[in-house]
Amino acid sequence: MNDESPRRRERPVPRGRSGVIGRRFARSGTEPVTAQSALGLRRVLSTVFLPLFGGAAVVFGVWAAMSDSDDNPGRGPLVTLAAVCAALTLFAAADLIVVTRRLRRERGSRPPAE
Repeated sequence: MNDESPRRRERPVPRGRSGVIGRRFARSGTEPVTAQSALGLRRVLSTVFLPLFGGAAVVFGVWAAMSDSDDNPGRGPLVTLAAVCAALTLFAAADLIVVTRRLRRERGSRPPAE
């Protein structure tokens, strides 16, 4: 009996069909047939900016918590900056997850055996 699931034996998906269901929009005929998304660059940028924005959110949050009402900048702008940095951290994390899944599916790599 084979312990491998059928999903692990699938072939890599070509990048032209890298959407969840396949190609999202029909080709208009103006783009090249071999056009590809820069998934490697997206992964590098997400990897760099995830800790950067996370750290900035923490720094601005602590700064806002320690500021008084008469400080410049005030608490409001610091809280806003912390919230924007936290949102960008979540966006970078979501993008990193999506890019990693697409690259795994395209390369046909298998998750590590447990």
